[in-house]
Amino acid sequence: MRISLIVTTYNRPDALLVVLKSIQNQRIKPFEVIIADDGSDNSTKTLIDTFALTSGLSIIHSYQEDLGFRVSESRNKAISISKGEYIVLIDGDMVLHPEFINDHSLCAEEGFYLQGSRVLLNRKKTREVLSAQRFFFHVLGNGSKNRLNAIHSNFLSKIFSIRKSVLNGVRSCNMSFYRKDCININGFNSEFIGWGREDSDFVARLFNNGIGRKTLKFSAIQFHLWHDESNRKTLLANDKLLQKTIDENLNWCDGGVNKFL
Repeated sequence: MRISLIVTTYNRPDALLVVLKSIQNQRIKPFEVIIADDGSDNSTKTLIDTFALTSGLSIIHSYQEDLGFRVSESRNKAISISKGEYIVLIDGDMVLHPEFINDHSLCAEEGFYLQGSRVLLNRKKTREVLSAQRFFFHVLGNGSKNRLNAIHSNFLSKIFSIRKSVLNGVRSCNMSFYRKDCININGFNSEFIGWGREDSDFVARLFNNGIGRKTLKFSAIQFHLWHDESNRKTLLANDKLLQKTIDENLNWCDGGVNKFL
């Protein structure tokens, strides 16, 4: 199965480099890596171009002008140029376990999207990782708030991964789905501006279109580099957009991926 890995980023090239190295270290490589860049300055482009020369990965830089936080639009643009039949979404501050892509591939199932979790690294550990530009994590080591999420076990994953269509815990930083399922609901709603709820709206429309959720445990592991909390001034407006999708049982958005197709 051809997997398109889409990585969102904005002006954090030091974190992006560690993430790209973790992609390069995957046991099963993605078919392509698309960097969904929401208007970063030239240092990010320089990093991507330089890394692509020797990485052995197929890397595409999908860029849009910096007009504020527009992650929905950025993801839609990246999705529109993707060539894989299956899409994995991560953020540019998520360092991947070597089995991450393989786990998403093995767990992919028609009629479902996959929801993974994350290990939260603290500020000190993040500084160490960015300084060394490499990352190794042991479940018994220091530097995380929820280290049990770092346990990788195919056996435990089969037992504890569940199918349950709920919006609680939706995170587009560790999510995968068939491309056709995304196109059928018109991708992400670009009416969502600023931080929050665009991923929940996307999943709500998947649910309304008959696609269920499979939540992965002890599988598809990633490590979240620490950062300051995002500005949440747009959250109230985004909550209202999400509630409209829920109340009206919507499975389509007007401001979606079709504008790029």
